[in-house]
Amino acid sequence: MSLKNRLNKNNFKRGIVFANRVGDFVENSIGKVMEDRNKLADELPDDPKDMTWYRVSLDRGLSGDGSEYYIYVKKADPDKLCVFLSGGGVAWNEYTAARPVTGGKVAAGLPNYYWNNLRPFTQLMNINVGITDIASDKNPFKDWSFVVITYATGDFHIGNNDYPYKSEEGKDEVLHFHGYVNFRESMKVAKKLFPSPSKLLIAGNSAGAFAVPALAGEIVDDYYPNARNITVFSDSGQLLYKNWRKTAKNIWMTKESLWKPIVSDNITLDWYKALYAKYGDRFKFLYSSSTRDYLLSAYYNDIIRRKYETDSEVQDEYYHQLIQMVKELKSITPSFGIFINDWKLPLITMGGTVHTSVRELHFTAFTQNGISMANWLIDAVEGKVYDVGMDLLREDKEKNKKGKARTRKK
Repeated sequence: MSLKNRLNKNNFKRGIVFANRVGDFVENSIGKVMEDRNKLADELPDDPKDMTWYRVSLDRGLSGDGSEYYIYVKKADPDKLCVFLSGGGVAWNEYTAARPVTGGKVAAGLPNYYWNNLRPFTQLMNINVGITDIASDKNPFKDWSFVVITYATGDFHIGNNDYPYKSEEGKDEVLHFHGYVNFRESMKVAKKLFPSPSKLLIAGNSAGAFAVPALAGEIVDDYYPNARNITVFSDSGQLLYKNWRKTAKNIWMTKESLWKPIVSDNITLDWYKALYAKYGDRFKFLYSSSTRDYLLSAYYNDIIRRKYETDSEVQDEYYHQLIQMVKELKSITPSFGIFINDWKLPLITMGGTVHTSVRELHFTAFTQNGISMANWLIDAVEGKVYDVGMDLLREDKEKNKKGKARTRKK
């Protein structure tokens, strides 16, 4: 290797190390500010106030690294309850288990697959944003009661295993795939605080979007059997992987009723098929995605090519998979409500489109075809289910766009 190449390589490595340190510093600084300024949610008191977020620590709960686990709750209208399954990545083998998310890895662009604990910074992802915002009058769910089931186990909320792995430093570690225990303990809190809502929204983003069809039936059967107005909503839950069934069965060690319906590389689709087969039109079904999800396309790229990065090629693959997925969801029931967007955020979406919207500022701020996700979702809950952005999923439109691009190059 030439001296110039060696210098470039060393400079690149130093740049990664610097970005890693800066990212960790920023995350830790934000967390410290939140603690110093008393911005963290208080533990749930015996007599909680309405329209206030509280934290509920669960004695039997456990985060992926073995640390404490807690959820967030907000009391408001007792007849309107949202059970929200949070996202935060996924671990499907020893390699991904060894690479949890840190601020430094995100900043440096290093592989990072799942959050393995709850810390002050993670509160920013869970409450007071998007659908959980209690300050904005633009949020139509502002007056709803909420149970936010946090996520720090890398198992789509369904795992029940203590998984040994080697860390990046070669140390023996254990990832506690305890998502299912956390879920069940969380639902006990939900039932106690909100015993009989007339409207029930079971929603989730990212990893929680996958969990919605897996756990919605259990939420209704075991906790809210008398609920009649039920809506289920997955925001961004597409990641094709041929070994999902083996992962669920042998790595997460989930129960048979959850791994057995997985028969293809599309775990979300399989779970929705099973959910509809059992409950039919008792539920209102909703799904949303952006056209070229920059983050899920990076995960898919890692699965297929061992490259944890996104680019236009893999984003196009995601787009065509999304077209097929929406067709399949509509084949389950034509009344499946779909929201597709092509929203981008400078410096974040890397040439692609956003990853999730329901707990983001653009939940109320951005529109597709003149309709915000917030308005689309509340309309569906109220009984008016419709599609938004389906014009973005036209194969012929995509071909024409590529053809025009080739013509311009000539």
